[in-house]
Amino acid sequence: MNTFNNPQVERLPAYLRQYVVDQCYDRYTWTDQAVWRYVMRQNYSYLKHVAYYPYIRGLQQAGLSIECIPDLQTINDHLGKIGWGAVTVDGFIPPSAFMEYQQHKVLVIAADIRQLKHIEYTPAPDIIHESAGHAPIIVEPEYNSYLSYFGSIGTKAMFSARDFELYEAIRRLSILKETPGVAEAEILEAEEQLQFISDTMGEPSEMALLSRLHWWTVEYGLIGSPENPKIYGAGLLSSIGESSTCMNPAVPKLWYTPEAVHYPYDITRPQPQLFVTPDFRNLTDVLEQFADTMAFRTGGEAGLKKAVDCKNVSTARYSSGLEVSGVFTGYEAARGRPAFIRTTGPSALSYEGKELEGHSRSYHTHGFSSPVGLLKETRKPLEDFSPADLLSRGWERNRSCRLDFESGVSLHGVLQAALFRNGKLLLLTFTECTVQGPEGETLFLPGWGTYDMAVGEAIVSVFNGAADKSAWEETQHVSPKKTERIKYDAKTLKLHDIYSRIREIRESGEHTGQLKDLLALLKRAYPDDWLAPLEILEIASRVLPGLAEEAARYLALLKENNTEYTKLITDGLRVINSEQA
Repeated sequence: MNTFNNPQVERLPAYLRQYVVDQCYDRYTWTDQAVWRYVMRQNYSYLKHVAYYPYIRGLQQAGLSIECIPDLQTINDHLGKIGWGAVTVDGFIPPSAFMEYQQHKVLVIAADIRQLKHIEYTPAPDIIHESAGHAPIIVEPEYNSYLSYFGSIGTKAMFSARDFELYEAIRRLSILKETPGVAEAEILEAEEQLQFISDTMGEPSEMALLSRLHWWTVEYGLIGSPENPKIYGAGLLSSIGESSTCMNPAVPKLWYTPEAVHYPYDITRPQPQLFVTPDFRNLTDVLEQFADTMAFRTGGEAGLKKAVDCKNVSTARYSSGLEVSGVFTGYEAARGRPAFIRTTGPSALSYEGKELEGHSRSYHTHGFSSPVGLLKETRKPLEDFSPADLLSRGWERNRSCRLDFESGVSLHGVLQAALFRNGKLLLLTFTECTVQGPEGETLFLPGWGTYDMAVGEAIVSVFNGAADKSAWEETQHVSPKKTERIKYDAKTLKLHDIYSRIREIRESGEHTGQLKDLLALLKRAYPDDWLAPLEILEIASRVLPGLAEEAARYLALLKENNTEYTKLITDGLRVINSEQA
């Protein structure tokens, strides 16, 4: 992986680097460069009036040029000055990974660029959305602090197994829509699958709810007042269609409050309403209110239920500080409080985010289980027992002892070790151990091996992923569905050459006489292309008025015959005319 001489990128853990791909700058065609230039010229012309004021200044500060697709190294050089970095990825990545990149202050940029037919908006992430949308506003200090803090909260969010299915369905549809030559039937089938999954999600997970807050702020946020809002959301800043339509009074503008979490969104359609924050501080205040309801802050039985529903690696933290990571498959509760927890498959024990020596998933290969709660006949939590307290009860190495919990869980075994950290008892290790539940049910038998019992009065936190992700190594889900590389036919490659020649003429100011032949070729061989004739008109309007009139007539004909081009051509002409006024 290229590191781009950026400290933030250099510090990325290995499990996040698996999503990084090379930008492969040479893969961008001259048509791609023209798409970038058109969108950026539109954005600069329009957004300077409706974007939150740091945006235009931020374009330059983020290393972005109107004229060409940015090189990732250039972006890293500029973002590095404000303590951020950037990497390129292949389309959508899982929300949990995306959040963690934000926490590490690394901007995730999709390496691909939208096709000309999706120039106004694409459901797939692309370099226009990620760099031209996100990067410029990141230079605002209060906003980039919010982004990083949001990432730190998002990495803890619990998700459901259905969230993974939804992610894969969204990713598949976005790839299909940006792949030339895909049958409409295949796209329709993918849309129907996405709709079915969306309609049958059930109760939204923490991640699903948090994603709504992210959508209504980071992607589609407005700032100011409902009567006079300015755009700061990257989805709007990078969409030359929605950035204008969103300002229509017919689109409701609501104050951004915790109620925004109850508004789902659809990435394939214009948004039915938008939310306005009075300032960036309010974004953090709303996030804090939601975070107070999340399992990583509340723990308890409700948190364990989320872990079981997740069906993926999660972590439960005991009040002692011991962290149990694995796939939770069950728990027992007594009087509304966790009494016993259980994981299946590789599990690991950690403390303060660092895996405990000898307690990796290669040791706990078949799972982990342990009581939770107070012992009978004492109000002192076991985690607060000192070595002397253990000896006073006759609990010493190689001696048999019995522990009876208020929940009814009981343990009988030969004590082998006690593990302390910072004055807290974390773990008791037994051999010849039997653990029974309140009804006498078997929870552990001597023949199963050594028993490591976690210590803690309560489960105080439950969160997504392993406590020590670097030690766990493979905690992240990587989609098997990859973006397909476009293979261009000879005719399309010739069109790329035409765009290249137009750019050379525009930048050099020489050989303008060749434009007439290029326009004739476009009329004859590429009657569906409107952007190249528009670029020819832009140059000709300065030096070849006769050719400019011919190009204008041709563009008018294209608008008449193809209504989907009307707004695109009209907006392009508006920018050209405004520059020459």
